[in-house]
Amino acid sequence: MTEYLPLFMLLAMFVLIFLGVHVAFALSGTALAFGYLVFKDAVIFQFMDKIEDIASNFVLAAVPLFVFMGSMLERSGIAEALFEAVHLWTRRLPGGLALGTVIMCVIFAASTGVIGATETVVGLLAIPVMLKYAYDKPLICGTICAGGSLGTIIPPSVVVVVLGPVADVSVGDLLVGMVFPGLIMAGLYLLYIFVLCVLRPAAGPRIRPGADEPPLAQRVRVTLHALVPPLVMIFAVLGSIMLGWAAPTEAAALGALGSILLTLFYRRFTFGVLTEAVLKTIRITAMIMAILLGGTIFTGVFFAGGGIALTSQLVSYLNLHAWALLALLLGLCFLAGFVLDWISILLIFIPIFMPLVRAAGFDPVWFSILFLIIIQTSYLTPPLAPAIFYLRGISPPSITLLDMYKGVVPFILLQIVTLAIVMVFPQTVLWLPAQLLGFK
Repeated sequence: MTEYLPLFMLLAMFVLIFLGVHVAFALSGTALAFGYLVFKDAVIFQFMDKIEDIASNFVLAAVPLFVFMGSMLERSGIAEALFEAVHLWTRRLPGGLALGTVIMCVIFAASTGVIGATETVVGLLAIPVMLKYAYDKPLICGTICAGGSLGTIIPPSVVVVVLGPVADVSVGDLLVGMVFPGLIMAGLYLLYIFVLCVLRPAAGPRIRPGADEPPLAQRVRVTLHALVPPLVMIFAVLGSIMLGWAAPTEAAALGALGSILLTLFYRRFTFGVLTEAVLKTIRITAMIMAILLGGTIFTGVFFAGGGIALTSQLVSYLNLHAWALLALLLGLCFLAGFVLDWISILLIFIPIFMPLVRAAGFDPVWFSILFLIIIQTSYLTPPLAPAIFYLRGISPPSITLLDMYKGVVPFILLQIVTLAIVMVFPQTVLWLPAQLLGFK
């Protein structure tokens, strides 16, 4: 019976989660109970070792720095400036407001690394304007939800900072490798919106130039004022990583400093804003670290109880081809996204899947990016769908839950198309890290 101990662990953990126990306590509580069966009294010392490993992990220091960066940028005025600048150039196009919103989400996601911050800030700005010009409500919802969730696959990303150590993959390689997949996904969003609004002009009407249309020189000036400061900060964070000038944690520190400088530049800095950002950073970081610690303890007991051997036996019994195994692993993550949040999926499945991925001969960085794309779909797939809950909190009563569910479906399909492209063309992930490695 003891050879099936890991299976009972997984079952007990899922039961606790579905009963409403917080993920951190479900993971650590299950690990404590089953860990005693494996280690007896020594389980306490095993847990202390895991706590020390998490506390001393230099890469994880980037988590609070990126969270702080996103919290400060929520209040910096950058979103309002970007909104005005981007829509000056796109609003005459079919679906121009929605196109501009996606572009704004890309820039804001590359500046923050925090998903909720992007969707909330962009949604508060874009929804009233798109409603004013009678945009299709499902299109509004899909644009905000999908664009806001780009923070998963557009670097920098808090998800990647957590994923790297758990998957035993370089965070720097992940941040660089996700650049093209993120741009491909955003490009598909833009193409879909444009084609839809060309075929159905009522879904996203063009805005005709009016008397208040600013001259070209003013539009250029507004654009430079809005774009240059965040682009400088994006280069400070991503450029320093790509060029080998800084480790991800050091780059995150540059980003945190840059976010303070941006609030000063846009004249939004106050000690009240700084205090709110610090408190939010503490809350979010404590939550992430508690769950990460619980997941680390859980996987330690799972492995010690023979989890990897049991999983390998199961895979051998199924006798799957490598690509069939890959489809199975990603499919399980996709299904888990219907009911679990991203960090739960990451901590439960990645430690179990990565040995199988390596044994099958797949590149771990490439698989990690595929996993990130799957995680992104989990933000939009009900019933959990965090992106929809974010939108529900900021949308007016005229936008219904049905509008939201209808709106996200095309974007979920586009995410699956992105997944297929990256699967068929692994160089979309692996080419840029290889080039930068040669450059360094």
